[in-house]
Amino acid sequence: MRDLRNQLVNILRAEVKPAVGCTEPVAVALACAKAKELLGEEIVKHKVLVSPNVYKNAMCVGIPGTDRLGLKIAVAMGFVGGKSEGGLTILEGLTEEDVKASELYVDTQVIDISPLDTKEKVVIEVRLEGKNNTSRVIIKTKHDNFVLLQKNDEVLLNEEAEETTEAVSAPKVENIMDTITIEELVRNVENMEFEDIKFLLDGVKMNMDMARYGLENEIGIGVGVGIKKAMEEGLLGDGIMTQAMMLTAAASDARMGGAKLPVMSSNGSGNHGLTAILPVVAYDLKNPQGDDKLCRALAISHLVTAYVKNYTGRLSAVCGCGVAASTGATAGISWLMGGDMKHINGSIENMIADLSGMICDGAKAGCALKLSSAASAAVQSAVIAKGGYAVPPLNGIVGTKVEQSIQNLGRVSDKGMQITDEVILNVMDDMNKVD
Repeated sequence: MRDLRNQLVNILRAEVKPAVGCTEPVAVALACAKAKELLGEEIVKHKVLVSPNVYKNAMCVGIPGTDRLGLKIAVAMGFVGGKSEGGLTILEGLTEEDVKASELYVDTQVIDISPLDTKEKVVIEVRLEGKNNTSRVIIKTKHDNFVLLQKNDEVLLNEEAEETTEAVSAPKVENIMDTITIEELVRNVENMEFEDIKFLLDGVKMNMDMARYGLENEIGIGVGVGIKKAMEEGLLGDGIMTQAMMLTAAASDARMGGAKLPVMSSNGSGNHGLTAILPVVAYDLKNPQGDDKLCRALAISHLVTAYVKNYTGRLSAVCGCGVAASTGATAGISWLMGGDMKHINGSIENMIADLSGMICDGAKAGCALKLSSAASAAVQSAVIAKGGYAVPPLNGIVGTKVEQSIQNLGRVSDKGMQITDEVILNVMDDMNKVD
């Protein structure tokens, strides 16, 4: 039990971390910065290759510090002023002069970015040439996971080769998310040392700061502000559901609009972090439970999100906020409400029956609407389940137990919607070619 608990704490520490800007373009900027550092001189020629999912998610999103959108400015920021030690907060360290120089770089240089022909969800490769040196960098699987670092002919890191060697000589390391049950996950969180998980409270401050920024500034499409005004005018009530919608949407408005503030991400996505955290916080603001209980509810939310992502994939054709982070949030809210395992499982089943078909058409301003719907559904599913109402077994993709339902969701998302993802990318690409 203690070993399993420690593994779950390690997952939280690996998957819940600060990020500035949308994760996909930030990861591209990170790879570009690292490649430039390895090159050690001015760039003469470059090529940036990204997986289709990264390409899709980064195409239309705002970038912190600039009015520009998408991958080209992210590449330029990485080349001009990025420092790789910043990790996923790399853009936070750029000065106004760096941003202006990056914008000039985009205006005067041809930025060579192409999608890779790969089924892998997260791949970023940067190849640079200077007068005297070359460099090559690859990020894979996770947004800050470097698997190849090369300068000239010297390979400084090659984790892919190491993994291939290990796969031949050693048995596969068990992924606990393949075998753990939701009940085991919850029970282990209940017995974690508070000191081991109190860092999760940092995410409350970060994500609430982003929500306040979205409510106080004209940014994004104003979903959060729109909900706030509707509440003030009496069109919407000031309940937990509308508070969750408002806070989560406002934070997404700000983040997708390029606000230069960090958020606490979850499982490689800042928007996942907003969705996994803010609906739980909205419940706690209305019904304060204290730091210890709030922290455990957040741990459940992040870990259930990780559980779902284990089956749906890191990036997919379905909106991870709508089908994964919202499922984590509903489990966290259900637990915070004092629900037992029947209620927690019921809330998850309700979510799977609700938003399982929400598509992902990239990171952009409109994500605030999806996050608003996800937050609303998370609260609704928990509240209904607490009253004893849940989708019965063998209802659509809902299985005979909650773990099977999540696995079914993964099958639909990962295998069933591959062609959907390709069509979405083609539609977005066609629109971006139109003058």
